[in-house]
Amino acid sequence: MATLPQPLRGIVPPMPTPLVDRDTLDLAGLERLVEHLLAGGVRGVFILGTTGEGPSLSYRLRAELIDRVCRQVAGRVPVLVGVTDTSAAESLCLAGQAADAGASAVVLAPPYYFPISQPELLDYLRRVAPAMPLPVFLYNIPSHTKTAFGLTVVGRALAIDNIVGMKDSSGDMPYFHQLHRLRQGRPGWTLLIGPEELLAEAVLLGGDGGVCGGANLCPQLYVALCDAAARRDVDRAAELHQRVLEIGRSIYTVGRHPSAVIQGIKAALASMGVCNDYLVEPLRRLGPAQREKVRQHLERLGIARPPP
Repeated sequence: MATLPQPLRGIVPPMPTPLVDRDTLDLAGLERLVEHLLAGGVRGVFILGTTGEGPSLSYRLRAELIDRVCRQVAGRVPVLVGVTDTSAAESLCLAGQAADAGASAVVLAPPYYFPISQPELLDYLRRVAPAMPLPVFLYNIPSHTKTAFGLTVVGRALAIDNIVGMKDSSGDMPYFHQLHRLRQGRPGWTLLIGPEELLAEAVLLGGDGGVCGGANLCPQLYVALCDAAARRDVDRAAELHQRVLEIGRSIYTVGRHPSAVIQGIKAALASMGVCNDYLVEPLRRLGPAQREKVRQHLERLGIARPPP
């Protein structure tokens, strides 16, 4: 297990799950993807998140993925494991498997079936987080869970020792700035941004890093952007920021559905020779013509396949 820095700074890619069908890992692709990310200088990997299609995978497959990734990473960087579920018991079970495999932390979004109030959400955190065998990152993604971590809840969650940080994927920068203000009372508490188009701004203004999907394609670019922003090199950060925006304007817009970002990332990785682009139901991979468009975008952007 890698020691979890407090705070955890830098790029922690939300790793896609390489698959050959709905319940079988692309093992060779998984190995290549992990090594591709580590060679790019990332500071951690986050598995079983949104980009990893975590909620769509069987519990058996989630356990296998955790075991294989932790074994391959072998403590070189922290492994963060998404344990969000509609069942608290299943979240705790997955967290136990992550701890046994050598992961460094778990990532927990609000349960996403029953509507829950903010007092109920705080009560959930107070009961579930202390029972987790690993440190907990909160995951704010209200577009998917339909429940946000309100600022009052986050402020009170800072008093829960086992909660050590947050990934914010709301895209709401005033909210992110308020999170940064709140966490001043808890030194070492990590604050990471999700949307990559906000990475430069978030880090320049005090955030610790990003959990950015595009970092799966060219991790060095996102690491360089994060580092430039952290050292307040505004000119360099602005230059790299434009390159990140171009990835979003091209590869993420080939698909026609809300899953276009995940489709684009997986299609790009397949075109680069990293891993299979199969998506598990209810999502689907891009069609042949769309995959060719992704290949053309990669060529124009100069994103080459990683070395063998």
